[in-house]
Amino acid sequence: MTATTTTTNGSDPSNEPNATPIPPVGDEQTHDRDDNEKFKMKFEEQLQVVGEGEINELEVVAEGEERTNYFIWLLVACSTISGLLFGEYSLYISFDVDSETHGVVCPYILASSTGYDTGVISGALVTIGSDLGPEALSNNQKELITSATTLGALLGGLVAGIISDWIGRRWVLGIADVIFIGGAVGQAVCHDVWSMIGGRFVIGLGVGVAACVAPLYIQELSPTKQRGRMVVLNVVMITLGQVIAYGIGAAFFHVNSGWRWMVGLGAVPAGFQLAFLFFLPESPRILVRRGNISEATKVMNKIYQYAQPSEVELKVRVLDASVQRSIQITQTTTFSQRLGSMLLDPINRRALIVGCGMQAFQQLCGFNTLMYCSATLFKQIGFNNPTAVGLIVSGTNFIFTLVALKWIDTIGRRRIMVWSAPGMVFGLTLASIFFFYGTEYSTTWSGLVLFAMIVYVASYATGLGNVPWQQGELFGLEVRGIGTSLCTATNWVANLLIGATYLSLMDRITPAGAFGFYAGLCFLGWVFVLFCFPETAGLSLEEVRLVFRKGFGVRESQRLRLQKLEIKEKNRRDLEATS
Repeated sequence: MTATTTTTNGSDPSNEPNATPIPPVGDEQTHDRDDNEKFKMKFEEQLQVVGEGEINELEVVAEGEERTNYFIWLLVACSTISGLLFGEYSLYISFDVDSETHGVVCPYILASSTGYDTGVISGALVTIGSDLGPEALSNNQKELITSATTLGALLGGLVAGIISDWIGRRWVLGIADVIFIGGAVGQAVCHDVWSMIGGRFVIGLGVGVAACVAPLYIQELSPTKQRGRMVVLNVVMITLGQVIAYGIGAAFFHVNSGWRWMVGLGAVPAGFQLAFLFFLPESPRILVRRGNISEATKVMNKIYQYAQPSEVELKVRVLDASVQRSIQITQTTTFSQRLGSMLLDPINRRALIVGCGMQAFQQLCGFNTLMYCSATLFKQIGFNNPTAVGLIVSGTNFIFTLVALKWIDTIGRRRIMVWSAPGMVFGLTLASIFFFYGTEYSTTWSGLVLFAMIVYVASYATGLGNVPWQQGELFGLEVRGIGTSLCTATNWVANLLIGATYLSLMDRITPAGAFGFYAGLCFLGWVFVLFCFPETAGLSLEEVRLVFRKGFGVRESQRLRLQKLEIKEKNRRDLEATS
């Protein structure tokens, strides 16, 4: 929607008829002093109640001009390099075959790790050989090398959002880059197992920090109607990082000490992002909370280049009014009190349950088990080139993430989850059946297993792979960093849980039983979505908080979105009537 403001540079939006929902009545010169005074009073009254109760007409008009430009796309592209790093950390996990565990041994699972480093460690473990001292790495050493990253990511994610509330989102991303560069270089030059484990732990810290803050930073810089897809871009980079990791692993597989290049190259994208951060702005909401209105206005002018200066001024004034409550809470409470409010305040508690529940669902669905063990699973069922088939699976993940990129703001987060989660249940159930009845796999039978896997991965990538990372929009500004940290930590805890139980599941209940179990967990996750996950598409970050006032807000979110659409339609009719 195009904003109704049509004024020129330097004018006060409170003096302009089209800057608010009040219908304009002609040129300013035809207004008498009483009309202007009444208009100012109405404007100030609406400004004072921004963020209180219902959808505010002034907020809707302030959103107005939201066309994106090269600046916001460049900004988001630079921010999503974190996703590339995060994704590269997932796929290079070492897999071996063991008849006693039905052909599959995957003791080195790093859940939800995404991007280049996620991918690179598996190939590295295969080619390390005796470079770290022992003739060959034992299973326990490999497990420590990979699990150290997960532990680091858990700790990094737990503190990242909290720190970003103090020093800002942008520089926390910079800290993640420095940590990542240090960890990548440390791994590349290490000569013993324990230094490698230390390097992996450092890498994990960087991955955890970036995974938490990058989506949060992107959300606070994005226009409301584009916010979902901007965050999905980060996930696209994660899946792209996995594909790149496959390629790099293949390129260096036969190179002497090629694993050092594999892990060391992770410092390159981190270095690029660190350099770009000097040219990127801080989140306008953080600037406004610090009282730096002039700098926030400069950032908003860059983001909304198609808007009139008066429109940008109105956006900043409304943003300032909307975060005043957060500013007051921050100034009058301690950190421990705000942390306690995540459980004691009903609105924050419901938002936390939804955010943590979605992150737990993402990990407990078993997706990472499939991604990290796909080559071994496909070898077990008769594929001659299981790595190539595994690439098909990761390619499916990438392609259907692009589907989410297209539709997440149009269809909505909730609807995508409601539609895609049953596809995950269906795919896993099929896989379980095929594994159960397949003893000697024919080409047709193996193809059916692959089909089931593709259905599952496509459904995951369309919904669950993206939607939980919209977590930052669930929380008010005063606790947004705390909330995102707790949600991200939940992701990594569930990650560790899957890694710790997968071998036991495969050993005790076979692959068929394991995938059937994950299908059951996916069904429970779908039920959670039906009853607890509200729709947030189309609502501003400040408006989302209203959803949780009287419950989990499944119906309330629909009512608020409808109310907002009615206000926009009213403003459109008013504009047409005066044009």
